[in-house]
Amino acid sequence: MLTEQRPLEVEVGSASRVGGRDHNEDAVLVQPIGANGQAWLLAVADGMGGHEGGEVASGIAIDVLKEQLGGTVPADVRLELTRAYRTANDRIWAQGQDVPVDRHMGTTLVAAILNGPYLTIANVGDSRAYLIRANQVLQITNDHSVVAEQAARGEIGQEEQRASANRNMLTAAVGTTERLERKLPEIFELSLLPEDKLLLCSDGFYDVIDQQEYAAQLGTGDPNTMSMALVSLAEQRNTTDNVSAVVLIARPSRATTQRVELETTIAETKPQGNPIVVAIVVLLAAVLIVAIAFFFLL
Repeated sequence: MLTEQRPLEVEVGSASRVGGRDHNEDAVLVQPIGANGQAWLLAVADGMGGHEGGEVASGIAIDVLKEQLGGTVPADVRLELTRAYRTANDRIWAQGQDVPVDRHMGTTLVAAILNGPYLTIANVGDSRAYLIRANQVLQITNDHSVVAEQAARGEIGQEEQRASANRNMLTAAVGTTERLERKLPEIFELSLLPEDKLLLCSDGFYDVIDQQEYAAQLGTGDPNTMSMALVSLAEQRNTTDNVSAVVLIARPSRATTQRVELETTIAETKPQGNPIVVAIVVLLAAVLIVAIAFFFLL
């Protein structure tokens, strides 16, 4: 039997602060897209190139995403994300021709399009995307950096990465070369489940916050509050960089919500007396829970 797929209900929030710098070269994007505004375009860009240069580069990257992907959801999300990254690279490169070579502007860029439960993520640089599912944290993207390559070869560990003098040295960014490499951006595709959380963030976080701490910071509350909590924690730990976060939360399914409400009601009523009656009540409740789950999860 075919059943209508219910849309994934989500909430989105963001925060961006100067952190350990004297100005903010990060930029974030949180924009509903699609005919009914039920899809989302999200991004974090961390600019580089000295005062104003990095801010200009990250701003250009975000503007290009808005222009090319801010309307209807493309039929081929993967292809259109790639095209947008290449356009951003071309514009930033052209803009940077008037600045000294040693201060040439560029930006990291991690972007995501969520359409229903389907999530497509693109990445260049060392800003990151994380998936938090059942309190487990998974880094989705790969860093394009010297220390990431050293770690992939088994030459250094996590703590050594943080202490390395090369920890901020990128091997790829948007706008620092005339043409973006053919293999870039890296694209990742996955499906979100109810109660999943998605975090996009700049590198000002993971120098001072352990990966597993993200799950605790994204435990409860609305996504704007969670984003600000992460930013504030990074500042408290004396991050030396700007800090920006975009948080998306997939709400619990209606089946889960109704099951919890039913379990609460059963716990509060606590039927007493004849054990046979109690057993029948528990059995009927269990059947009802299964029926609700079956109806809403099909």
